[in-house]
Amino acid sequence: MSIELKQNIQAIYTKADQLRSIFDLPVKQKRFRELELIISREDFWTNADKATSLLKERTFLSNLLLTWEEIYKDIEDAETLLELALEESDKESENEVASLISVLEKKIKKFSIQITLDDEDDARDALVSINAGAGGTDSQDWAEMLFRMYTRWIDKKGYKFQIIDYQSGDEAGIKGATIRVSGVNCYGFMKVESGVHRLVRISPYNASGKRHTSFASVFVYPEIKDEIKIDIDESDLRIDVYRASGAGGQHVNKTSSAVRITHLPTGVVVQCQQEPSQHRNKEIAFKVLKSRLYQLEKKSRDEKMQNLHDGKDDIAWGSQIRSYVLHPYRMVKDHRTDFEMGDVDRVLNGDLDPFIEGVLLS
Repeated sequence: MSIELKQNIQAIYTKADQLRSIFDLPVKQKRFRELELIISREDFWTNADKATSLLKERTFLSNLLLTWEEIYKDIEDAETLLELALEESDKESENEVASLISVLEKKIKKFSIQITLDDEDDARDALVSINAGAGGTDSQDWAEMLFRMYTRWIDKKGYKFQIIDYQSGDEAGIKGATIRVSGVNCYGFMKVESGVHRLVRISPYNASGKRHTSFASVFVYPEIKDEIKIDIDESDLRIDVYRASGAGGQHVNKTSSAVRITHLPTGVVVQCQQEPSQHRNKEIAFKVLKSRLYQLEKKSRDEKMQNLHDGKDDIAWGSQIRSYVLHPYRMVKDHRTDFEMGDVDRVLNGDLDPFIEGVLLS
């Protein structure tokens, strides 16, 4: 056991050194010191928005640096305890070292994920759009299953969500839904869920009981606050109002309170029907539109052009990021990492962290 413990500690040291390089510790420490000086200035709060942003950056860096110091101290403590245990042939202490190593491995994994969430948008809230694809009623039912899966994951994560749009299916399920999700590094985690999700099962809507493949898309965008300026020419917009349908309260089907905004140059369409006020629905829809347009512009600027709106036309076979198979066997597989989980019910009940972390760390 002692040889194995030595090897495990050495492996942790190696992983920590790799993380130190990826994390670029000296640069982060220098930036933290710069922020401390900026925050100490008397005119720091002259620009409240900028001050708030810098405070968030300081907090983020502070947490990372403290976590790193704790990890390295814990590794040294485990190594020291192992040396003492070997000198005294203390099996109880060896068992304690094994427990410390297990905890350290979890801390390092969590830290590895934290340092990947350093994009300017990762800390933002997320707008999540779920849309049924090829497969008729089955796909609309599948879209509702995904909606349930994500809202359960959100609850498990301690995040909050607000329904912005919810379109019921013709017979069952939903045609589409959009939710706003808020929480720490919310967009950073949820962005990896963008793509096509495929379901294989015996169709409950087919009298012959045949196996059916359904598709639904998930698109995740960072919510853009008012400090980021996205110029939208009103002449480029088509605004339609209509009567709301589905979940929403007493105003549903009584007044034309729902709002649909089409951005003609890009073809991006957003809608909101959850508020009883047409004005409020328009305000929310416009914020979603700004976020969508920002995401398109950012991808173009980063030379990673991938028009998310046009991608909605291909919610079908061959474009999926993950498959959920209920028949003839039970398995969920992420096609980007090849990670598999046999407990499908657990996944559909919101246990998505292994898949999300797998993509973030790949």
